Amino acid sequence: MTNDRDRRYLTYIRDSIALIQARTRAGRETFLRDVDAQDAVLWRLETLAEATGKLSQDVKDRHPEMRWRGIYAFRNIAAHAYLDLRLDEVWEIVEQHLPALMIVADDELGR
Repeated sequence: MTNDRDRRYLTYIRDSIALIQARTRAGRETFLRDVDAQDAVLWRLETLAEATGKLSQDVKDRHPEMRWRGIYAFRNIAAHAYLDLRLDEVWEIVEQHLPALMIVADDELGR
């Protein structure tokens, strides 16, 4: 069962993913040229990564397929090593990894 604290963070994660998907709907090339979209996406990625770090171990244990430490590590990179961020890698996160995290959030919120 998902507790209220987890539910709050999972809702934030799900809402953030939806906003990122809206900001990147125009595709990779548009994202790579649009500094405003990049700023919005990077901020959301940083904060949703922070939110994953606050999820209970029970939630994480139910979804061992997720690389929870890797997700949280992105938060540290975005916050502290921002000069080393590569937008092609950010796009990979958006395109390949966020859909899986959305499935987890939806699954948990449906509990």
